[in-house]
This record gives sequence, structure tokens and C-alpha cells, in this order.
Amino acid sequence: MTKKQDYQKLEKKLIGEKKSCWELWDEKIKKEAFDFAEKYKIFLDKAKTERESVLEGVKMAKEKGFKDIGAVKSLKAGDKVFAINKNKALMMAVIGKKSMKEGFRMLMSHIDSPHLDLKISPLYEEESLAFFKTHYYGGIKKYQWPTITLALHGVVCLDDGKEINFVIGEKDTDPIFMITDLLPHLDRGVLTPKREVLGEDLNLLLGSIPVNDKKIKEKVKLAVLEYLFNNYGIKQGDFASAEIQAVPSNKARDLGFDRSMVSAYGHDDRICSFVAIEAFLNTKVSNQTQICAWVDREEIGSDGQTGAISLFFEKFISNLLELGGEKSNMSEIINIFDKSKAISTDVTVAVDPDYKEVHDLRNAHRMGYGIAMEKYTGSGGKYSTSEASAEYVAELRGIMKRNKNIVCQFSAGLGKVDQGGGGTIAKFMANRGIDIVDMGIPLFNMHAPLEIASKADLYSAYLFYKEFYLG
Repeated sequence: MTKKQDYQKLEKKLIGEKKSCWELWDEKIKKEAFDFAEKYKIFLDKAKTERESVLEGVKMAKEKGFKDIGAVKSLKAGDKVFAINKNKALMMAVIGKKSMKEGFRMLMSHIDSPHLDLKISPLYEEESLAFFKTHYYGGIKKYQWPTITLALHGVVCLDDGKEINFVIGEKDTDPIFMITDLLPHLDRGVLTPKREVLGEDLNLLLGSIPVNDKKIKEKVKLAVLEYLFNNYGIKQGDFASAEIQAVPSNKARDLGFDRSMVSAYGHDDRICSFVAIEAFLNTKVSNQTQICAWVDREEIGSDGQTGAISLFFEKFISNLLELGGEKSNMSEIINIFDKSKAISTDVTVAVDPDYKEVHDLRNAHRMGYGIAMEKYTGSGGKYSTSEASAEYVAELRGIMKRNKNIVCQFSAGLGKVDQGGGGTIAKFMANRGIDIVDMGIPLFNMHAPLEIASKADLYSAYLFYKEFYLG
């Protein structure tokens, strides 16, 4: 053997190989990845809001024998329960063979995505046209939302206790809605780098036919209200007790000649939510209790009743303890957190060849190179950072070795150190004393109306999440 061949072996041993999943996997695993993506696309088209995601998650759980935690009297190893928080967050657990006091293993993701909420008093008429005023939710580039087709997904709670749910714009036979834009011929001096699309410009065009009554001042507005009342029983005042979102009406679609990617609204973070629940529902009972948590409001800081900061999490753990016949108090729960392991299953950024300059290419994630681990998030000098310990990362690396088809890429942060940054729910679990790290799927177009993900990364995440649950 020549010295050159020795060095080639040494390079493989000490540095390893950076290859995409498509280069490493055999045809059987590739087919599994494509089949798995088909299930994901179906889920994504059904779950475009937090409430819809919870409904789908509960349906999936019930099909596997899960019961509402409020309907059980006691818990033993192998029992499966779920708890719904305000219809917009979901906790699920499979009771382990050991006591809850030995800690749990958890995948936590968020099911909210950037969208447009209708304002409290949204409906108005101007220039004989009817519009809805909106308030954007999450970090969006506002210029991306005009001229795309939008659907309305909503719940309206009436003062008599009745609840009205509706979706308009998803079926091919439905009308769609749109935010208008200014033609390039006239935008000089109006839409400039200093005056781009503003939040108050994001108004949905609804209709243009007036009611036939000369005495009515706002004829088109009344025509829209007449339609809403006749079809859904909604009056103008009912918008005050409504949650109505405008979201892209696009379906999840394969992208590329090879169909290796998926274009869709809501990858962030329903892609990880779906993978997490699939891994959770298809993993054997282990020694430690397994938890799958879907939370809300991550895109706006995780505050509120349904966010990761909420005490609903502690309440769920307390219920598991008590139903298992064990003592529950804050001291016990804190001790359990200290023995628990978790993954924040959130998306991250993939290197876009057209925007390489924002990345440290030696510490960046690539599309199709597997699940992405981010040891820490935050910005600048590691501000607002949750950083996993070296010991915990080493433990997870050991888990990966159990399945040769798990492909992982390691990095930290979003982009170059002083370029920007971002955070996840990991820090809120870390604050509780839980070992946690971010491991998710790299995307193109994050926070845009349509995002792009690789089917390879989707399936690699699934394979790892299943192994993680087994400990």
C-alpha cells in the first residue's frame, strides 16, 4: 500500500465523508423516503393552522389507541394519553416501564407558521371595493404576500355559544382572495427601498358587487356581510370573537425534475411536527416515558397560554405523575426535568447558492445532507442562546451510530456570527433544566409563503427521532 493510499484512509478515518443522503442510501431507503413524503404532503394540506394541526394530530393519536388524559383514572407502562391546550397546542405521552421520576424523552415542535390574521374590525369598503384589514403574524417579508392566492381558515365564536368553523379558498371550486400590488409603471417614488410594502398595505380584496339599494352607503361591504350571514351566520360584530387566518391556498407539491423536494406553505415548523409525531406513534415502549409536544406562538416569542413558556407543560407532567400513583409537586417536577432529554425539532436554513455571502460555509447546512443539529442558536455574541452541552451532543452522536441510514450535519446558529440570527423553543426547555438541542430540517425560503424542503432530510429526521425515543 502506498503512502498516498494511507493518507486517503487516514482522511476517511479522521475527517469522514460529506455526502448527500442520495449518495449514501440504497434504493430501498430512497423509496421509503419518497413514500414518507407523500404522507407528509397529505398532512400539510389538511393542517394549515394551529387548530387544524391539533385536530389532525389528535386523529392520528386516536388511531393508535391514545386517550384523552381527562378520561383516564390511572396510568401504567404502555398507556397512551394526550392533552389539548386551548385547541392550539397538544401534548402526548406513552408511559415508560420506569417511574416518571427517572425522567422522560421528548420531541417538541411548534405548529404555528407566519400568516395574516384578520383584525378585530376587519371589513371595510373603499372605491366600491370590499376589503379585510389584516395584521401579519411572525417575521415575514411583507412584499412576498401581495399577488399570491390566499385562503381563509377561521373559527367564529358567537355570543350564544355557537362555534362556526370554515375554510374558503382551498377547493378548486372556491373563490380565493388576494392582496393587490402597484404596477411597475407607477411605483417610482412610491415603492422604494425606504417605502416598501407596509403592514397596513396587506388588505385582502373580497368583492365588488353592491347590494341593489340606493339608500345604503357602503353597498359592497353590505353585500359581503350578507354573504357571510347567509352562508355562515356571521354578523359584523362577530369578528371580535373570531380567529381568522389568511394563508396561501397552494397545495404541497413535488419540486424538481427528480421530485426530490417539496414546496409548500408551513414547512416551518409543521414539517418537524409531522416527523416527530410519526416517530412518536411508531416507536416501541421504552424504559422512560416518551412525550411528543406541539406548541403554539413560537414565531412571536412563545408567550401566552399555548406557547412553550406556558405552565401547561408542567401541568401535563404533574398529571402523568398523579395518574401513575406518584407524588406531584414543583420540587419533584424540577428533579424530573433534570433527568430528562429533549430535542427541539425546528427547521433551520440551508445554504442557497445565490446567497452564500450570509453563511459561514464551514458551519452551514446543505439541502439533502440529512437532519441538521444546531448546538446553539441566538445571535451576535451568543445572546438569547440555548447551548447544548458537549456531553449531551456526544450522547446523541452515539444514538446515530445505531442506524447507518441516519445522516446528520452539525452546525450552530443561523448564518455568519454578526449577520443576524434566530431562536427556538429550546431555550425555554433548557431554562427548566432539561437537556435539549435543536435538530431539524434545513429549508430554502424560510418564512416565505412557499418554503422548500428535501425529502431526504425529512426521512433522515424521522429515522433519528425514532432512535432518540428508544434512548
